[in-house]
Amino acid sequence: MSRFWPMFRKEFVQMRRDRLTLGIMIGIPVVQLLLFGYAIQTDVRNLATVVLDQSRTPESRDVIAAFQNTGNFRIVAHVDDRPALDRAIARGDAQAGIIVPYDYPRRLGRGTTATLQVIVDAGDPLASQAAISAAAGVAQVRNLAILSHATGRASVPVEVRVRPRYNPGLRSPNYIVPGLVGVILTITMVLITAMAIVRERERGTLEQLIVTPITKTELMLGKIAPYVGVGLIQMTAVLALGRFVFDVPLTGNVLLLYTIALIFVVASLALGLFISTLVRTQQQAMQVSFFFVLPNILLSGFMFPRQAMPEVFQWMGLLLPLTHFLKVLRGILLKGVGLEALWQEVLVLAGFAALMIVLSVRRFRKTLD
Repeated sequence: MSRFWPMFRKEFVQMRRDRLTLGIMIGIPVVQLLLFGYAIQTDVRNLATVVLDQSRTPESRDVIAAFQNTGNFRIVAHVDDRPALDRAIARGDAQAGIIVPYDYPRRLGRGTTATLQVIVDAGDPLASQAAISAAAGVAQVRNLAILSHATGRASVPVEVRVRPRYNPGLRSPNYIVPGLVGVILTITMVLITAMAIVRERERGTLEQLIVTPITKTELMLGKIAPYVGVGLIQMTAVLALGRFVFDVPLTGNVLLLYTIALIFVVASLALGLFISTLVRTQQQAMQVSFFFVLPNILLSGFMFPRQAMPEVFQWMGLLLPLTHFLKVLRGILLKGVGLEALWQEVLVLAGFAALMIVLSVRRFRKTLD
């Protein structure tokens, strides 16, 4: 491995000379985290809502206020008829509508079932599910209050107490920010090494590498090594912002997190290097890289729960290194678990990194053809 260090120095000097690219590699992840950390929210609230109150009584105003107090419905307008409500939802001015019929207070007074109608724009399933759940919660609370008053009971017969662990406030940043760490590292690390060999070929410097006595393994490792530090710097910047800007907890062992992150960074760089041995131009390298990045985002569990996917896609997700690194990130940051709970993920990441390096070495030919 004596010839590895000259190759390492050559890549490091080249990276240092290209200060713009180096600044982009460190600066863009920070901007992406600030942008997506605030923008991506899984808890949908304040849905624009129009109200058709045909009753116009204290009882109807009380139930409308109950809907608004959930935080899921934001009353933006009161309309006078059903067509006006339908038009508001169709135009997109509102995502939900509440209809209180004329006989709502009379049915309550008689002890019969009083019906309310909540219309939800289900074009966005996530938002509609939140609205439907909130509406059902309003009905349940009011039914319990009415039945308790009718029976003279001071308390409900059965109470279920739910205790959320690891994220008691159900904050979206606690879930999204650790995922962004893995996604940002994947995108930048894969892209930068995917163009490593083809960039040398297009610049005409590959010939110089071919005539040197350096082995293929030393060449591949030399291409990867300088960017390992860049990946760890990216991770440090993103974690620091997550902790001090988004208040994401850090409950586990930081040294363990960085050790596993080092393996993940090497795996991502090795994958990019393998892509570089498959293509002939930098444009092809970028296209193939993005072809890999999109499944990482969709199938790894970054945005959507893997348990909800068809089984075949769950198995496909297990082939992605990001799937296992997300479990590591969320396990250490949120749950404080140790190596005894994450050793399988570590083995998978290490195996993936070794496989990609071996395949890259076997694919690379020290010829121009």
